[in-house]
Amino acid sequence: MGTVYLVGAGPGAPDLLTLRAAEILKRAEVVFHDALVHPQTLELAALAEKIAVGKRSGRHSTAQKFINKRLVDAARDHEVVVRLKGGDPTIFGRAQEEIDALRGAGITFEIVPGVTAATATAAELGVSLTRRGFARHVVFVTPRTAAGERENDWAASVLAADTAVIYMGAGLAETISAELIRRGKRRDTPLALVESASLPERRVLPGTLADLPELARRAGLGPTVVLLGEVLRAVLAESTATSIKEIEAFLKHA
Repeated sequence: MGTVYLVGAGPGAPDLLTLRAAEILKRAEVVFHDALVHPQTLELAALAEKIAVGKRSGRHSTAQKFINKRLVDAARDHEVVVRLKGGDPTIFGRAQEEIDALRGAGITFEIVPGVTAATATAAELGVSLTRRGFARHVVFVTPRTAAGERENDWAASVLAADTAVIYMGAGLAETISAELIRRGKRRDTPLALVESASLPERRVLPGTLADLPELARRAGLGPTVVLLGEVLRAVLAESTATSIKEIEAFLKHA
């Protein structure tokens, strides 16, 4: 019996991978990886067979039960098996289902944490998710609910927090905006939609809660995270001032 390592690949940039993750990848014999793992990260697993088992919203994806079985089977044939997940394995990575399957089969496993999209997004924006005396509650939520799952009252969590990070929310932007406003969240609450955080192609789309549907329409196909809260007020003001200066400069030379 081998060991299965549930490894966090981070938000995208290969140099945000942890040292422990890099060392394990170099020893891996087989790597089951998500769709969004950077090619340079996969290159670290030079000796391994690489098998894509990624999931993307609205696209064909590998069934979780099949992934669980492949991990168990691989551990019976290999010493070092890696399940490489974007971000951190324990944050919306369905890690518990794989953990349960491995435990049930008597397979040894280890979780290797990774930089999650929430902290990468905060880094891109140059803000802290918390702020002394101002923002003491942070929540990570997703409005998405798979068929057969219990009701997901994500909005209640967002309303109770000072800062909210919404994963996998761009496709439900209109629902998110309308539901939060309906339940009392101010329309002008500062918000930013960040696409492909930590990568060269990253995009930051600042606005307010009321702007979210339009921001989502302007986003591309990269993974997006929505950050919501008063910690963004200064960033939003700075972005607006920069836009005004750019317009004034254009008109001056037109």
